[in-house]
Amino acid sequence: MEFIPLHFGEKLHIVNPRGYVGVVTLWSRISWVLRRFEEAGVNLDPKTSPVAVLGNLYGNGLKHLLRNLLYNPQLRYLVICGRDLSGSREELVNFFKLGVEEYEALGVRCRRVKGTNRLVDHLLGPELFHDPPVLVEVGDLASGESLARLARFFNELPPPPPVRAVRFLLPLPPVEVGRYPSNPRAHVVVAETPLEAWEELVFRIVRFGHLVHLKKGDRQELQNVKVVVERPVPDPPEELARYGFSLEKFSQYQRDILDPSPPGPDTSYRYGHRLRSYFGLDTLAAVARRLQEDSQDRHCYISLWDPARDLEGQSGRPCLVSLFFRVFEEKLTLTATFRTHNALDAWLENFYGLMAVQQHVAAAANLPPGAITVFSHSITVDPEEYQRARMVAAARQYRLRFDPHGNFRITVEDGQIVAYHLFGDMVINEYRGKSAAALAREIARDLAVSDAGHAMYLGRQLARAEACLAGGEPFEEG
Repeated sequence: MEFIPLHFGEKLHIVNPRGYVGVVTLWSRISWVLRRFEEAGVNLDPKTSPVAVLGNLYGNGLKHLLRNLLYNPQLRYLVICGRDLSGSREELVNFFKLGVEEYEALGVRCRRVKGTNRLVDHLLGPELFHDPPVLVEVGDLASGESLARLARFFNELPPPPPVRAVRFLLPLPPVEVGRYPSNPRAHVVVAETPLEAWEELVFRIVRFGHLVHLKKGDRQELQNVKVVVERPVPDPPEELARYGFSLEKFSQYQRDILDPSPPGPDTSYRYGHRLRSYFGLDTLAAVARRLQEDSQDRHCYISLWDPARDLEGQSGRPCLVSLFFRVFEEKLTLTATFRTHNALDAWLENFYGLMAVQQHVAAAANLPPGAITVFSHSITVDPEEYQRARMVAAARQYRLRFDPHGNFRITVEDGQIVAYHLFGDMVINEYRGKSAAALAREIARDLAVSDAGHAMYLGRQLARAEACLAGGEPFEEG
């Protein structure tokens, strides 16, 4: 049986296709390992050598190596040698000695090599190997002792045993993820309008949300999401209708959230009641009065959560739990906190309610309304509605955004790359140097860039400027 690679054949070094020993060189160069083999007196004749193939194993190639072994069961020995810079030696050894365990990563079922953090696909396991190869660890080959172990192994190597297994072609499954990696508690959305913010919010949950299992059912969840809407004004009715929303229904919700009437017998709570009469105080009127007396008052905080009832009671509890009004840059801003949030159906309607609350207080305090910020401690999408959420996410398009941290103008002056940090037409800082990487590190250190698109554009311009500087060519940004 000849060695036939299924994966990375162009990166493997084949010695004798009919050999029965495979060599894993870990991070060491194959050419260097071959020289050490020669020094140890190992037979490397293409016709008679017991060595079939040599190849690296940096880590991510473990699933490919194992599939090559399954397809070539004549490889009865696996010599592991060279420098181990990533733990790939332990991962390979543990796969055969300890096995794998079921695991979930990025929302997808897979397996993890026991005792390590190495993930492999759900198809792989040591049970697939009817005659697992004998693992022989000889060391890094840099020392005389390691070379002696290598020579001793090949000097004592018995003839090849009969091959009892047949070639096994295990398909390599396509890479699939249920979600993409992120910090699930650190998402911030900044948008101009409510609908634009909602679209971006749904995209974030579809792409980055974690599947959680609740008593009421599974949910795709993010935590502590912050959404800032700079211009909280009604969206065009036809734009809302594209997603099944009704401006008329939202208008009714805005009237209800300002209604102080108590809930009916079939309702646990009402926001208007909690805001305007539940605690024996019209909190919106009280806030407006405080702001009239002192526009810089920072005590305009309203809690809708009643611990005595909501922590111990069994009936429904409010999702909206707090409001904070603050005059900032001469406008009345509002920050709202939601305990839990239904992203698809409730978030936008809730936001329109917040707009009504802000406008009510702003009018009473004779102040212009400003931005609204919404914190959602737990915001989710029901998997039963996931197809609709995916449709919203799929419609997301690239938008050119102005970086609130400013922009940059790149030039080459006096043998240096110069990055002028601008805010409008005003130069607020400058970075100089001959290395694009050095300037990029300084700019990143200062948090001078906050938008990913801006950062990628800036990186390209710095690289172009460095190339022009090295080649003695003029540089024009573009």
